[in-house]
Amino acid sequence: MSKRYRITREYREHESDRQPITLETCLVYFETQSDFTYATELKVSGADGTTMTIPGEFFMWQHENLQIPFRHYESDIYVSGSNDAVIPRMMEIAGDLGADIEEG
Repeated sequence: MSKRYRITREYREHESDRQPITLETCLVYFETQSDFTYATELKVSGADGTTMTIPGEFFMWQHENLQIPFRHYESDIYVSGSNDAVIPRMMEIAGDLGADIEEG
């Protein structure tokens, strides 16, 4: 089972730094990242050929031949840690947004 990570400002020391990560903030930030695209749904295909569509706010990271979703949900950003390359990219994003990373 892969780990899930949350990029959040919830744990910032000063209350003024605990502002939510808004969708608008994400749209502006990820627009500057050439390896990301925005999508309002995620399509997941099963081994049996079935496809499931998940609605939401997704910032799709193009890494090598993979697309890895970073999902904005309720003022935070979530990403799976199933690919080791996610960790340094996630840390970079958290730093740029003045946020922390929580595992869980």
